[in-house]
Amino acid sequence: MIDTLSSFVGELRAVGLPVSTAEALDAANALLHIDVGRRSAVRETLAATLIKMPRHRSAFDTAFDVFFSVGEMPEALVPDAEQVQAASTGAGDSDQGLADLMTQLAGALQGGDSDVLRRAVREAVSRLSGFQPGRPVGGRYYLYRVLQRLDGIEEMLGDGGDEAGLAAQLDEDDVAALMELLRAELRREIVRRLVADRGAEPVARTLREPLAEDIDLMHATREELQRVEAAIAPLARKLATRLAQRRRRGRQGRLDLRRTIRRSLAHGGALIEPQFRPPRRSKPEIVLLCDVSGSMATFARFTMQFTYAVGSQFSRVRSFAFIDEVDEVTGYFGPGTDFVDSMDRLSQEARIVGHDGHSDYGVVLRSFAGKYEDAVTSQSTLIVTGDARNNYRDAENALFHELAATARSVVWLNPEARRFWDTGDSVMSQYAAACDDVYEVRTLRQLEEFVAAVALPVPRSRSEFLN
Repeated sequence: MIDTLSSFVGELRAVGLPVSTAEALDAANALLHIDVGRRSAVRETLAATLIKMPRHRSAFDTAFDVFFSVGEMPEALVPDAEQVQAASTGAGDSDQGLADLMTQLAGALQGGDSDVLRRAVREAVSRLSGFQPGRPVGGRYYLYRVLQRLDGIEEMLGDGGDEAGLAAQLDEDDVAALMELLRAELRREIVRRLVADRGAEPVARTLREPLAEDIDLMHATREELQRVEAAIAPLARKLATRLAQRRRRGRQGRLDLRRTIRRSLAHGGALIEPQFRPPRRSKPEIVLLCDVSGSMATFARFTMQFTYAVGSQFSRVRSFAFIDEVDEVTGYFGPGTDFVDSMDRLSQEARIVGHDGHSDYGVVLRSFAGKYEDAVTSQSTLIVTGDARNNYRDAENALFHELAATARSVVWLNPEARRFWDTGDSVMSQYAAACDDVYEVRTLRQLEEFVAAVALPVPRSRSEFLN
């Protein structure tokens, strides 16, 4: 058990869950006080001691199913060659045999009999998945094949489908919950067989999914973006609280030489008690200039949403969106507004397309400097988000350097991997020369780290620190 627990904790850390040594020891101690023969009790005990956030539960459950799978598959349920061939072609089971299996599964789901359900699920995986020991196929493939053959079971689960109103909706919700339970049981059975065939750690690597804060925003699926959306608010609240605490505590200010010398008189002139002036931390003023063309729209959306969510840590935030024209969109966001509705309004009302609808950073910079010449001041931190892909047009690099000279600091956030910068129509290096910092920001975690750095800036030079 200790070896399994150690491997399990290692997998959680590999996924990105913050599990400390003390928490791992707490989990081991907690297992001494429960019946480890009850798998559900082990699952909930480890969840209570090892994970801290609800959004991490899915990654925890996946790893738990791998490292705490139950025993070897019964030989009676191991598919023979004929079953494998039948599952591969979809022609092995008679219509009546498949119907009987679906009836058995539906009855077990509706009756809430977990033992009957597990036996039916094992039979379904044996007969329908085409599972072959040693074959390098992932669990999602087998799950897809089983569910494909069980097409129609959802209708069997529903009763009262002709009813209208609340009763029908409740039936739909019940059926959806039962189908999710079926998928979970099928997934666990397939994982159990994969672990028995290949071992826990290789299977864990193939099933590993990124946490919401580690999802690549540029290549995320719709489902993954929904997970990111759900994670933004709690992450932002946590970050804002942490930044406020750090700002209140602060670090020691610069040395107060006069008070230090005065204090030294009590020690015969020895400077053993340095005195410091209270630190002065000013909240930065943020100007966001966001490329919302194509795939950049998703990244800009999350950048603006996260920045506004921790807006209390900035003195002011002004937002500008652009494609080949720029428009201020600050008024679309603010307290009490729904961010999704605000983004819809931005796409419909903002004047961000002026010519052909393809990114043109040069035209945008000229328009920005002309229409909003007062936006960037010596107190502003200018944050540009985009991939700097300019469709081989004039980049107006000199104009960007002028803006950078006016601003307190300039930061560029690029959601593309660094290896793609300056390839094709990317002019990233031209703009980077004028920036104080350039970040590759592809995930919510990197965005969080960046916002923390901007909200509590570190002095860049000795003269700035002393002044």
